[in-house]
Amino acid sequence: MIIKINFLKSISIFSCFLALSSSLTYCHSGEKKPLADTQKEDSIPATEVINLQKGKISSSLKIPGELIPYQQVNIYAKENSFVKKVFVDVGSEVKQGQLLVSMEAPEINSKLSEAQSNLKSIQAIYISTKAHYERLLETSKTPGTISRNDLDQALAQVNSENARLQGAKAAYEAIAASKNYLNIQAPFSGVITTRNVNPGAYVGPSGKGSDQPLFVLQEQKKLRLVISVPEIYTGILTHLDAVSFNVKSIPDHTFTAKVKRLAGALDDRLRSERLEMDVMNNDKKLLPGMYAEVNIPLPAKDSTFIIPKTALVSSTEKVFVIRVVNQKTEWVDVKKGREANDKVEVYGNLNEGDEIIKTATDEIRNGADIKNIRRV
Repeated sequence: MIIKINFLKSISIFSCFLALSSSLTYCHSGEKKPLADTQKEDSIPATEVINLQKGKISSSLKIPGELIPYQQVNIYAKENSFVKKVFVDVGSEVKQGQLLVSMEAPEINSKLSEAQSNLKSIQAIYISTKAHYERLLETSKTPGTISRNDLDQALAQVNSENARLQGAKAAYEAIAASKNYLNIQAPFSGVITTRNVNPGAYVGPSGKGSDQPLFVLQEQKKLRLVISVPEIYTGILTHLDAVSFNVKSIPDHTFTAKVKRLAGALDDRLRSERLEMDVMNNDKKLLPGMYAEVNIPLPAKDSTFIIPKTALVSSTEKVFVIRVVNQKTEWVDVKKGREANDKVEVYGNLNEGDEIIKTATDEIRNGADIKNIRRV
């Protein structure tokens, strides 16, 4: 009986101990919950904003360019003929008017002889007709000897033979000019860069005997540097503005050139403006066909709003910045201008002193609440 009472007493004490443990555990877990929420709120990063200010960007633009000859010509034969002698080769420097190649065409000599014979015949007839008219004119001075009609007919015959004589002269000169084409001379001073003929070759005009030119002549002591300036930068360069450029073959040397010609229109395909600069190349260090990296200075002209690149959002729909007004976000459409380092020009409905989110993304929705702000 005593053992039973003690057993029941032990069970009662153990039950009270379990109940007390559960109560303490519940109270302990309830106290920790608000502490976790406080730590979560403290871990939310602050949104950095900047005050919008005006400034100027002075930078430079690197654009690929190409060096081309100042003048270049493909030289073809004017008449179908055979090459008689070649006086130049690849790399030959020639002067304007220098003989490059001589050719022969026997049929041209035959045509020239025929034209010359016809010219002499018509010339003789003209001289005879003119002499006959002059005699009639002299005789007509005696009244009643020569009728007026005979005199007019003689004069008409003289005019007709004179016209035939002029036609014969023109035909002769045309054939003589064709013979002169058999000796081809350099149209300007330059360098022969291509030679496609040898003595004995049959040549002729392009597509009528020669698929390739006899020679390619380039002026290399003066070159053209050609670049295509994107639409956004058109108007930056004007006549006589200087630019610098480098080529891969001489990386340690910087060349300079001045703008000489502007297209004044945008290319339909590239949406860019063609600019040409003259480059003096007397030492011939530069070669036509070289690619150049052109450095174009972009001086600041107008004061405008300057922001970090991180503050500009470029989505598929628009380009904008995010302004903070009364702790709410506002998307403001802008247009991007020039860039330099980590700065960019923007144009839009903005005011100096506006607060702009420094690191903006399109995930920050328009009209969102911004509670934690840090001004930098």
